[in-house]
Amino acid sequence: MSQTKIIFLGDIVGKIGRKAVKEALPKLIKKYKPDLIIANAENIAHGSGVTNKTLKEMIAAGVDFFTSGNHIWKNPEAEEIFNTDKLPIIRPANYPKGTPGDGYKIIEVGTKKIMIVNLIGRVFFREDFDCPFRKLEEILLETNAENLDGIIVDFHAEATSEKITLANYFDGKISLALGTHTHTQTSDNQLLPKGTGAITDAGMCGAKHSSLGVDLKNVIKGFLTQMPSSFEIPTSGICQINGIFAIIKANMLTQKIERINIDVEV
Repeated sequence: MSQTKIIFLGDIVGKIGRKAVKEALPKLIKKYKPDLIIANAENIAHGSGVTNKTLKEMIAAGVDFFTSGNHIWKNPEAEEIFNTDKLPIIRPANYPKGTPGDGYKIIEVGTKKIMIVNLIGRVFFREDFDCPFRKLEEILLETNAENLDGIIVDFHAEATSEKITLANYFDGKISLALGTHTHTQTSDNQLLPKGTGAITDAGMCGAKHSSLGVDLKNVIKGFLTQMPSSFEIPTSGICQINGIFAIIKANMLTQKIERINIDVEV
């Protein structure tokens, strides 16, 4: 049976996250022998957006493709990356029409065609995004004639309820529904009744003893005083590598989805 093996890494946070991914990937590749490695990159550049340099650093480390989220625009290089550099990264598809970049891509993985879709949730976000449910329906309709071997969705959202609902709504129509954004890996990885693999959050690749990858000192001060405080990203220490390993079967449904959760000292 023809299979596609996937590694998906949760949000890579800053330099420490990039260093840890470079350290961990050779071991993960040896263990899982993936056909495709995807990572969420919205915090890859010092925890705030992306740059051409940081993306290429992760490509050199072995990451094939990148998804993102609302923080993608925090670095002004983002528009150039989408419009000019044409690096293998997408932004959430349900941003309003006219937003730079693509919301999904169909890529070749060996002899297979895999579609990767990025969506963003609406619960608890200040922005006024289009409906992620209807946007994914629209994308599936647009690509109906494609002979796809897998459909992987990164749903970048705050609420686990929104993420698991979307996964179930598209159960059997997509291969994987992978949640990102909260930087906290959930333990609900599962195969849904019709064969879609799902997890409400893949977690992060960032400093372990932190607040979602951010140094605790100023975060604690902010909670205690309610005063604004700057976020600082640790540059060394123990880093957690969170993600999932999944196997997509020949019928485009998922055979296996398991969590990756290891520590790396950098």
